[in-house]
Amino acid sequence: MTSQRKVEIFSAGCPACQTAIELVNRLACGSCEVSILDMNDIIVAKRAHDLGVRSAPAVVIDGRLVSCCSGGGVEEQSLRAAGLGQA
Repeated sequence: MTSQRKVEIFSAGCPACQTAIELVNRLACGSCEVSILDMNDIIVAKRAHDLGVRSAPAVVIDGRLVSCCSGGGVEEQSLRAAGLGQA
């Protein structure tokens, strides 16, 4: 039995966020538990802040902000390097 990878997408509901959501969903495998979190919710926004999220969209995998999300935006290569889509 493999463990689930927890994938959190912090979204503001914008078109760029939707593109990131589609990318993550396309790359995710059966071992990925994907959650979409609304940055308009104050509790979600606080969690995002605590994780170092500075802009939306942002992806956190297993409690760690994916490297592409700390600056330039969501990138497939960084998501894969963080383990997305791998059992």
